[in-house]
Amino acid sequence: MLDVLIVGGGPIGLACGIEAKHAGLNYRIIEKGCLVNSLYHYPLNMTFFSTSDRLEIGNVPFISHGPKPNRTEALEYYRRVCLSHQLMINLYERVERIHKQGKIFHVNTSKGEYSSRAVILALGFYDLPFLLNVPGEDLPKVKHYYDEPHPYFGQKLIVVGAANSAVDVALETWRKGAEVTMVIRESELRDSVKYWAKPDIENRIKEGSIKAYFNSEVLEVLPDRVRIKTPEGELNVANDFVLAMTGYQPPFAFMEAAGVKFSEDEFHTPVYNEETMETTTVGLYLAGVVCGGLKTNKWFIENSRVHAGMIIRNIVSKKSMQSP
Repeated sequence: MLDVLIVGGGPIGLACGIEAKHAGLNYRIIEKGCLVNSLYHYPLNMTFFSTSDRLEIGNVPFISHGPKPNRTEALEYYRRVCLSHQLMINLYERVERIHKQGKIFHVNTSKGEYSSRAVILALGFYDLPFLLNVPGEDLPKVKHYYDEPHPYFGQKLIVVGAANSAVDVALETWRKGAEVTMVIRESELRDSVKYWAKPDIENRIKEGSIKAYFNSEVLEVLPDRVRIKTPEGELNVANDFVLAMTGYQPPFAFMEAAGVKFSEDEFHTPVYNEETMETTTVGLYLAGVVCGGLKTNKWFIENSRVHAGMIIRNIVSKKSMQSP
């Protein structure tokens, strides 16, 4: 019998494990992939928006070579965190079902079953991309993930999106020899685009190095071209690859089945106590980016590290009240 089972081995899940261990709780972290799986699947050359000190957890110093750490440095750091705290974590084990009977949660995974008095959902949302929902999206040339620019050298590339991921992909692939066209639903790039990248992409668009269609959308993907709807009419653009950087969404169905309720706002925000992070299901907690629903830019590692302490303090207080 566990005191707390933590679903997700990302930075916030690790932070929850550290707090649970320090509190003397019997805990286990379950992660469907490798350690910090979402970070591992970030682009190879990605640089974080934040400085390294704001990504630290568990009082383990994060030293990076530059002012902002990159993906490789982050992976190295969180490996050290896991080893330093000797965290109890099961990797490559997918949680398939969470159901509560009485006061106990029963958690079924791809490798077994666990019983726990509390469960923390420290889930990422990198597994569920928003689809274009157009004919031809299932063609091999369409990708919703990006790792590095080399495969797109000398290729005609369409990048869909207006936020950081789309901007980074457009700039990096163009600099490595791709012919880049951006398709953007909005009338302009997002205000949230990184301050050092926004003038860069705007200048590339202005000079014509990168073609951009604003207020536009993809209608159909064909083997040799893409049909695009623009304010000036429909276009057929010759194309080799489509990178749909349209964002990702939390696993709402899984969360709902576990006992999470959602508000009726446009962001499908989960309902939880902002002081304890506990949902309407007693003993079920949320931590990290998943707390924002579709507003996936609300919570980051930097501002959600505190969730771990809030949750574990609440679990400990309940446990002490139940003790004779």
